[in-house]
Amino acid sequence: MTNNREQRWDFGVLRQLRRQLDWSIADLSERSGVAASVISKLERNWNKAELETLYKLSQAFSMNLSDLLALAEKRTAQQVAEQDYCSDGFSFRRVSYGNIRCMTASAPAGARLCKPSVHKEDSEMCWVQEGVVEIFVAGHRYKLEKGMSLQFDALLDHEYNVLEDCKLIITHLKKNKRF
Repeated sequence: MTNNREQRWDFGVLRQLRRQLDWSIADLSERSGVAASVISKLERNWNKAELETLYKLSQAFSMNLSDLLALAEKRTAQQVAEQDYCSDGFSFRRVSYGNIRCMTASAPAGARLCKPSVHKEDSEMCWVQEGVVEIFVAGHRYKLEKGMSLQFDALLDHEYNVLEDCKLIITHLKKNKRF
C-alpha cells in the first residue's frame, strides 16, 4: 500500500460512481471485464492502475478515460486570476474553474441581459447584493431584492432586467460534476 500523501490519484471515485448507479463490485467487474479483486484494490488505492484497466472502467461508466482521470486526480488547491469584461451594460469580474464559474456583476437601472446561448449543461444562481433585478425564466417572472437569490437551469430561456442599480453574484455550476 502506498502512502496517501504521495499519491496523485484517488480511485475511491470508482466506489462513488459505482454506488451512484447502485452497482456492486461484481456488477462493475461484469460490465468492464476487470477482475473484482482489482477493482476492490483500486477503490482503496492499494494498487496502481494500468491504462487499459482504467479505459475499461471508464467505458463501463459511459465516460471518457480523461473524465475518469480528472475525477480521480487529487488536487489540494487551484488558483486562477479574475477576468474582467462587459456585456449589454453589465460589468463582470469572473473566476472560472473546470466545473464552476463565479461572477460579480454590476449594472445600472435599465440594463438588460439575455444570452442563454452561452450556457451549456449549467445550473445558474443569482444572488442580489444591492439593488433590484427582475429575472424571467421560461416565461416566469421573479423579482429579486437585496439578499434574495434564485437558482435555475441555465439552458432555459432567461433574461435579467435591472430595475435599480444592482450588484449581483452569479454562479454557473456544471451539472453532474463534483467539486
